[in-house]
Amino acid sequence: MSTMTAPRRSRGTLAKMEARQALGFVSPALAGLALFTIVPVLLSVVMSFFDWPTFGDRTFIGIANYARLFEDPAFLPALRNTVVFTVLYVPASIALSLLLALGLGPRIRGRGALRVLFFIPVVTPMVANVLVWKMILQPQGLFNGLALTWFGVELPNFLADRNWAMIMVVVMSVWQGLGYNMLIFSAALEQLPESVVEAARIDGAQGMRMTWSVVLPMISPAIFFATIMTMITSLQVFVQPQMLTGGGPGDATTPLVMWIYNQGFKYQELGLAAAGAWILFAIIIAITAVQFGAQRKWVHYEH
Repeated sequence: MSTMTAPRRSRGTLAKMEARQALGFVSPALAGLALFTIVPVLLSVVMSFFDWPTFGDRTFIGIANYARLFEDPAFLPALRNTVVFTVLYVPASIALSLLLALGLGPRIRGRGALRVLFFIPVVTPMVANVLVWKMILQPQGLFNGLALTWFGVELPNFLADRNWAMIMVVVMSVWQGLGYNMLIFSAALEQLPESVVEAARIDGAQGMRMTWSVVLPMISPAIFFATIMTMITSLQVFVQPQMLTGGGPGDATTPLVMWIYNQGFKYQELGLAAAGAWILFAIIIAITAVQFGAQRKWVHYEH
């Protein structure tokens, strides 16, 4: 009996020692997570119930900040701009990335180099990309210069026109993120079982029928993942409109995150900014929950 107990005790001691060592290795990351993520998140909850200026006394005001959101004349336009950006950006990004992944099939020579080429904007700093696009879209930029040279037509000032500014922000954002979703879809396409594809060909599936009835259902988990991530990213858009248009002309391209930024750092209304951030969080959670609920009807997992 004692001879069996000793190995068990030694294994238990070894397991505890390994657990302590593992905790020691991950403790710096856990400390960083707590200090820079968990604590600020909890503090933002508290701030949203206070009149919290950057300097001065803080006063508890309950849900008054949440009520003020819908009285602020700039909040609802910012929310509308965020919705417009998301509605335009997500389908365009997913569709173009998917078409690009399908086009860069095994028969395309140099497809590895082409993938790298399309992925470069993803790893290039966002600020650099925006500055390049800002120079291209200005009245003295590349687009207007080419239009005047080739067609003798002067293009509108895209970044100062309310009808064009949001479209240009969307175009630049799609170009920026195109390579990320393309790689996700390319990886999914390369994992397609050859047996299923060959069976579909034998049954007469070709061209669009093969793509629509076989390929897309089989890569639907990748499409679902890309859609979720792209949706969350689009609802948090900030850098592109901030640097490309400054939120203008007027408030035509001011998204919700820029409104939150302005309230917190420009107008020193940290409590109101925190309330707006939690409204945005609730919107993201709600849309994500709806997408997860709807996935049962169109996402097909292999079992």
